Amino acid sequence: MNYADIKKVDVANGPGVRVSLFVSGCSHRCEGCFNPETWDFSYGVPFGEAEIQQILTFLAPDHIRGLSLLGGEPFEPDNQRAVLELVRRARRELPGKTVWCYTGYLFEELAGNQVGTHSRTLLEGLDVLVDGPFVLAKKDLGLRFRGSHNQRIIDVPASLQAGEVRLAEEYMQ
Repeated sequence: MNYADIKKVDVANGPGVRVSLFVSGCSHRCEGCFNPETWDFSYGVPFGEAEIQQILTFLAPDHIRGLSLLGGEPFEPDNQRAVLELVRRARRELPGKTVWCYTGYLFEELAGNQVGTHSRTLLEGLDVLVDGPFVLAKKDLGLRFRGSHNQRIIDVPASLQAGEVRLAEEYMQ
């Protein structure tokens, strides 16, 4: 997997101060995407152990609330293994941090393991999923933590337990 950027300090892609990883590669190609250069799977540089260590170091301070995964598309089948390794390491080494992920896929597809080999397992490592493609006609700059009205902010553990989507209502206003 390649990645486009690692932001040491990000306050736009989830609550509090976060570390964000922007992966490369996206087959959704949403019209009006804010990051179209990341559609290309070869954009950026290779992601590996050094980047995982860097992200874990950035996540360690108490004032950092968590990790946000964006793209590109973290759930692209070609990206899942590397993203899953990062999530597993963050959970093991920094269990108090939250993990958010932005995806153009729907929760139901991921929970049903319909996208690649590791979509369900990766989903199980998340706290919050912002799902659905960006839709330019539904764009609203006033929305918190999402770009268009069709996108949902999902409480992943509650949704997996219930067997249906449970919105993270505190972030939907």
